[in-house]
Amino acid sequence: MPTVLQKGTTFFAQKGSYFEGNVKIDGDFIVPSHTHFWGRLTVTGSLELGPRSSVALDIRCWNAIIGSQCRIKGPITAHGDVTILDHAVVHSVDAGGNVILRTGVSVGEVRSGDAIIVHGKIKSGNLVGKSMKVLGE
Repeated sequence: MPTVLQKGTTFFAQKGSYFEGNVKIDGDFIVPSHTHFWGRLTVTGSLELGPRSSVALDIRCWNAIIGSQCRIKGPITAHGDVTILDHAVVHSVDAGGNVILRTGVSVGEVRSGDAIIVHGKIKSGNLVGKSMKVLGE
């Protein structure tokens, strides 16, 4: 497995790493661009997934920021908030908090325990939340 550095309760992956199998991080996980997970990614804290990274299966975490042009082939399940940045492709999202979808995102069904905020044009399946806000480009 590639090196994961730890500072306090935050873990850092090395840029361009490939992780085979399932990965579980107890804490927050900051992942640089071009990092690839070939299994399931479980993070007990917050996940920051860098641009152009990918996850082959699902993501489970507390909060998530999914970088631009990421590919997530399984569902994202989060207790809190999920932000998906420009042109990311995500299977689906189930979040307890707010979900923010940026321009060019392609996503299946999105379920939010709070608000869904859409910035610009996206492609999506059903959007289910307490409230919806659609903001211009």
